Amino acid sequence: MKGQDWYQTDEVAEGYEALRFSGGGALIDRREKAAVRSALGDVDPGHRVLEVACGTGRFTAMLADLDADVVGLDISREMLAQGREKAAAAGVDDRIEFLRGDASRLPFPDDHFDTVVAMRFFHLMDDPAPFLAELRRVSSEQVIFDTFNARSLRVLYTWALPMGSRLYAESQVAELLADADLRLADEQHDFVLPYGFYRGLPGSVAKPFRAVDRLVGRTIPGDYVATVSYWDARLDDD
Repeated sequence: MKGQDWYQTDEVAEGYEALRFSGGGALIDRREKAAVRSALGDVDPGHRVLEVACGTGRFTAMLADLDADVVGLDISREMLAQGREKAAAAGVDDRIEFLRGDASRLPFPDDHFDTVVAMRFFHLMDDPAPFLAELRRVSSEQVIFDTFNARSLRVLYTWALPMGSRLYAESQVAELLADADLRLADEQHDFVLPYGFYRGLPGSVAKPFRAVDRLVGRTIPGDYVATVSYWDARLDDD
């Protein structure tokens, strides 16, 4: 998996959210959380959620705030430390267990969770198939994840990122889901302008661009060249 060493430094962990989700990046954070909440729907108290590659706990704290029982797993001790601080500050640390672990060998029995969430994860995969199969193994109902798209503007600069970025065609995602015995329940595509564009702008400047982006994204061409896709996959009942 790309980026393991890069994410396991104090400097990267401490500056991760400020670099990506401040200013115009806050619009990205808001949209990603909305996608996860939309896929989850109504959550009963005690709904069991595993977040793989939980990082600094952006989604982990949000999920616990919905009264879910959450396990956040990440390979980076430094990222997990940030997640624990975030959960404590939000007052939800009693509903979250943070664990250090490898997503390729999840330390849980089959069907242990109702939902498995893996955001900002699949772009790091050299071979995503065994990872998706492992996420499906420990889920009894649902797997939520996102991918960056091969037909988007991200293709113009992905080579310049610290660890690169795997881009996906929709046909590749469909094949991955079929191989993992998962069926697609819902999909959303967004951000014609790539993430890097928004991160470079103050929030007040980014908002008008985001408004235009959303209008373009609602068209067929705009949807086709969206930077990111959010996938809601369910276990195949057949």
